[in-house]
Amino acid sequence: MKKRELIIIGAGAAGMMAAAAAAKNGVSVLIMEKMEKAGRKIRITGKGRCNITNTKDWNEFSTHIHPNPSFFKHPFYSFSNKDTIAFFESIGLQCTVERGDRVYPESQLATDVVEKLTGHLKSAGVEIRYNSAVRDIVQESGIIKQVVYENGGKIFKEDADAVIIATGGLSYPSTGSDGDGYKFAEKLGISLKDCHPSLTALKPDFDYIPLKWLILKNVGLSLFVGKDMVQHEMGELEFTDNGLEGSIGYKVSRRAVRALINREKVSLVLDLKPAVDKASLSSRLLKDMETDKNIRRLLRHYMPEQLVETFISAIPGRFSSLTTPDVRIADEIASFMKEWKMDIKDYTSYERAVITAGGIALDEIVAKKMVSRKYPNLFFAGEVIDLDGDTGGYNLQIAFSTGYTAGREASYLIRKLKDSSSE
Repeated sequence: MKKRELIIIGAGAAGMMAAAAAAKNGVSVLIMEKMEKAGRKIRITGKGRCNITNTKDWNEFSTHIHPNPSFFKHPFYSFSNKDTIAFFESIGLQCTVERGDRVYPESQLATDVVEKLTGHLKSAGVEIRYNSAVRDIVQESGIIKQVVYENGGKIFKEDADAVIIATGGLSYPSTGSDGDGYKFAEKLGISLKDCHPSLTALKPDFDYIPLKWLILKNVGLSLFVGKDMVQHEMGELEFTDNGLEGSIGYKVSRRAVRALINREKVSLVLDLKPAVDKASLSSRLLKDMETDKNIRRLLRHYMPEQLVETFISAIPGRFSSLTTPDVRIADEIASFMKEWKMDIKDYTSYERAVITAGGIALDEIVAKKMVSRKYPNLFFAGEVIDLDGDTGGYNLQIAFSTGYTAGREASYLIRKLKDSSSE
């Protein structure tokens, strides 16, 4: 049995960045990966394009981090979004900035991100051992000593000076994220915060399938829990076969899912025309009714044709045509365009959720080092911890920043142990 200096569990974004940081400091690194290849989740992010990070400065970036952005401040400044871009360009992946300050590989291929990362790790001497599922982390007297794993139906053991848990969360389990890291933590007496899907589709209480793949741009969306409006967003909303998604649908999903889990009443109010007040909109509709008395045809000038039938069906007291312009109908349509209420009955679970909210409790971790408060040679990085972000590159930056910090600090610890043993 060969002694390893650092073992990292998980070859995702956080685990690979941790390996890069540790290898840079001369530490021998072994990554244990249960799947047959690295970066399975990276390969599907950004619809296969991979939104690597976001260029916003900390003050604005931090508003997109949950539940405690101040915890993330130390890792972010240790390895910022600028550092992420510089790192990838240094290993041959050119980046480009798009709408919303989102950063993508210039090639527009998520697979290129993984290939450049794995190629860099190979050249740095990092070993990735695939099809190797970790079964246990062994500690003695408060020090992590060994990792037990399964490969090819056989059980093996590896000693290590330090271990980083970067196993991901529960989202997209087909990529290998099945909560292993939480089980290891619980066995070691490390507390967790309840997990739930985030950045996931919300299911309204009407037939949304006819609206599949419809994208509404520049609309407003308000989230109500009970009678209270708890969140308002502006931007893009998309209907899919799973429900309401898109940037603003995802943004409100975190609080909506938690409220649904708590059996609270959840509803969304959609404003199709946020730039126009209700009185002006009603006046415009009334004027248009003078030239076109077919409501369905008229509404095509106000919204995508795909939306018209569902919109009309949702208005109390249906109507399709009129003989004379009607102030009441104009007001009713304008009101519904400004405040289309949708009760939310359910949400899409982890199978298509972008990220997991919850995980390793932040008060179990020293933010400056991403090290466990209970075990001085155990580190955490990425989605496994209770830290998540909005859509737009924030979650991958969490993975890169916490991964880099964990890898760097683990390497410092290992070098310190080596120096003390040689004295």
